[in-house]
Amino acid sequence: MTVVSVSMPESLLERLDEFAEEHGYTGRSEVVREASRNLLGEFEDRKLEERDLIGVVTVLFNYETSSAEQRMMQLRHEHENLVTSNVHNHVGDHYCLELFIVEGRLDEISTFVGKIRATKNTLSVDYSVIPVDDFAARMEEA
Repeated sequence: MTVVSVSMPESLLERLDEFAEEHGYTGRSEVVREASRNLLGEFEDRKLEERDLIGVVTVLFNYETSSAEQRMMQLRHEHENLVTSNVHNHVGDHYCLELFIVEGRLDEISTFVGKIRATKNTLSVDYSVIPVDDFAARMEEA
């Protein structure tokens, strides 16, 4: 593996080391590699345009202090052509995790995720997508 030198402020380096230790990484290099892959992956989304995708969208919110749950159901019905499945779980005493399985084009999924992110009082929104044609090719190889 090639060694790369990177300049960064001492405070960022300390945070990076703490993160690696707290999350079970073997070291800062592993964290930087994963962060690099994630960042590059975000910009490779253009390769996903005009392709059929399947994906997962996860949302965490406090149900006691927000109307996020009601908004999640509105969005689910508003995008019923995109959302193929929806799971609602309680997490601890005050939180809910909403899981949406989606199937569609990148622009549709991005619009849906954007509306979720715009919902007040969501604590976390994350999503991932997989091209259906890649999935089908992998299944044929197996």
